[in-house]
Amino acid sequence: VGYLMQLAREYERRTGVKVFVRGGGSAVGINDLRTGKVDFAAACRAKDAADPDDIVFVQVAWDALAFIVHKTNPVDTITLDEVRAIYAGRIVDWKQLGGNPAPVKLFISRSKSGLSGVAASANALVLNNAEPVPSPNTRFVASTGIVEQLVEETPEGFATTGITSARKRNVKLLKVNGVAPTNKAIINNQYPLKRPLYLLVPNTAKPEVKRFVEFALSREGQGFLRSLNVISLLDVK
Repeated sequence: VGYLMQLAREYERRTGVKVFVRGGGSAVGINDLRTGKVDFAAACRAKDAADPDDIVFVQVAWDALAFIVHKTNPVDTITLDEVRAIYAGRIVDWKQLGGNPAPVKLFISRSKSGLSGVAASANALVLNNAEPVPSPNTRFVASTGIVEQLVEETPEGFATTGITSARKRNVKLLKVNGVAPTNKAIINNQYPLKRPLYLLVPNTAKPEVKRFVEFALSREGQGFLRSLNVISLLDVK
């Protein structure tokens, strides 16, 4: 929610209207919107058949999946086949990836409300909907934020997350097939894991919510997102 918090602060600066933003992940946000606890939500996955019909997914920016490790990990690049092998339990030691001998500790976000946006994106873009094979070194936690924090703290850690949030963490972002996850590489599709970022708005949204979404989509809002190093809709033709 880093980009959304900053966008909300900028909107308040411009309009005087305060927008309260809290984290928890896409699954929690969608569930809270369904039950009326929030006025709108954010997600990093597309709408699926289980989502309420009266919620509109409005794309406001672009992101990409990233594979993160501890800053001290000597491994710099990974292939998608190697990522699949980690989740399938076939790669269990960093020496199999050219690193130092140590178990690969896999952290996965999975809340009680369902798949996180990162997990849903990983299933679609990387894992071909294959379930992770649990092992003593696999740990499921409640949110992607916790996943990122664990990788910061764990020299043997590995996880999938979003680039926009990963860049704010003290972690190493791995290259994929030798390509670093730069904005230019994502925009040009050289880096393979681009995904949309959405605001979720009910059909009966309050006027204040509609005005915030309009700001997010405006040239001014998109320019502000670009200033945060987020890939704006203006950047992808």
